[in-house]
Order: sequence, then structure tokens, then C-alpha cells
Amino acid sequence: MSASSPKPAKNQTDRRRRRHPRYQTDFRVTVTNLLGNSYQKIEGHCRDLSEAGIGILLASELNVGEVVGLTFSFSGSTPPWQLRAVARYRRGYHYGFEFLSLTREQQDSLKSYLPNLQPLD
Repeated sequence: MSASSPKPAKNQTDRRRRRHPRYQTDFRVTVTNLLGNSYQKIEGHCRDLSEAGIGILLASELNVGEVVGLTFSFSGSTPPWQLRAVARYRRGYHYGFEFLSLTREQQDSLKSYLPNLQPLD
């Protein structure tokens, strides 16, 4: 019987590697989630944005894994976007959401908008 060798520990750089670079930005976001039998709307501020997700400051508590509705506009995006996202992480009041329902048009709009912003990574 052979013993399996342990996998090397992931270093900090490997753990923080992202699929898409993040960019610094600031605009209002409305987060809508189901609370009991009604919907709760929470106002927040976007702090970072990528092709796959958004970082939002919220003065409310959500659970990681929770699916919410997001409504926001950024420079060049009219009418406001309404889409679904899942909370992937939380650090204090900062939440990271992964987009679940971007249209091809929204994806293209993000790809042209993001390079105009300050990179975070």
C-alpha cells in the first residue's frame, strides 16, 4: 500500500489569483434580496468591478452563497442594468458578487468600459 504524498500548500499568490483583473470604480448599487416573504432593497456602493463580478460595500448582512438582484448604472451604461449575482465572499462590509446573468451586450459593454479604469490587481 503506497502512501499518497501531500499536496503542496498554496501560497498567498495562488489563493488570490483571479480569472479577470479588477478595476477601481465608485457608483451606487441597489441589492435586492428575498427576506422572509418580501424583498429587501439595500443601497450600496461599488468599489471594484471586473468582467465576472463586482465588489460592493453594504451596511447590511448577507450570507455567502446568497443569490441577489443588482441594479446599477455606470458611465456609459443606460438604461440601468438589472441582473442576478451570487455573493462569493464577505470581508467586513465588503461583499464580492459573481455575475450570473450578463447578456452578450453587457459583457461587451464591460470589456470596453473597464480599460478606462484604474487597475487594482
